[in-house]
Amino acid sequence: MNPNPPTPPQPDNNMHDQKARMNMLFEFHEKGNPYVDPSQQMDDLTDRVIQWHYDRNLIRGSSDKDQLLKLLEEMAELSDSVCNNRDIKDDSGDMLVVMLNICERNNGTLYECLRVAYNDIKHRKGKMVDGIFVKEDN
Repeated sequence: MNPNPPTPPQPDNNMHDQKARMNMLFEFHEKGNPYVDPSQQMDDLTDRVIQWHYDRNLIRGSSDKDQLLKLLEEMAELSDSVCNNRDIKDDSGDMLVVMLNICERNNGTLYECLRVAYNDIKHRKGKMVDGIFVKEDN
């Protein structure tokens, strides 16, 4: 561990709004400086991706069906990477980007979707069959 870690930049007099401060800290963290709260970093990155969709008219100018087809395309790329023992970060990230689009157009968030899914599975019982969890019948 570095005994003298870099000091995060301080906002100047023109940095009064929260977005500008977060952009400054995000850029600081991207340079390898770990001083941004990971939960805030995820929120900021999510906001940036959603804005990216709006900037390219992928929310109002697309449909859930279009985005589902894009998600399947990204899943095929993930499958290719998994089957060929390649890194999956880019493919998984691409899928999350598309899922953020679908969530945004349906007035939801990935957090809400994950919370609903977890509440659905948290007490689920089942068994492993050929490396796949198979839930018990209710």
